[in-house]
Amino acid sequence: VRLVEIGGGTVQAGDSLRLSCVAYELTFKYYAMGWFRQAPGKEREFVAAIDWADASTSYSDSVKGRFTISRDNDKNTADLEMTNLKPEDTAVYYCAAHKAVDTIAQSRFWGQGTQVTVSS
Repeated sequence: VRLVEIGGGTVQAGDSLRLSCVAYELTFKYYAMGWFRQAPGKEREFVAAIDWADASTSYSDSVKGRFTISRDNDKNTADLEMTNLKPEDTAVYYCAAHKAVDTIAQSRFWGQGTQVTVSS
């Protein structure tokens, strides 16, 4: 299994950015997908997740209303649309795949991460 994140970069506060996670050698449609992030000096934190069964979504309070997670089972991708970005969104963003969305933080399948930097 391989997860590859695409789409990081440097933007200004208020800008938007879209991240994609491409899954290889994974029965994608049966896996929940999640996005996490880790800022310098901080622990990795949950950002958003989308279930495989009904595509239900969940978000951290810090991104709710600004970020949207989606999935395309035909393309084996899970995207994170980020709007109204803030400097505190600066972090390395990771995607994860897990059978159960409730325990996605325990996934053993992680991408290598992509840097998102938001300047003020």
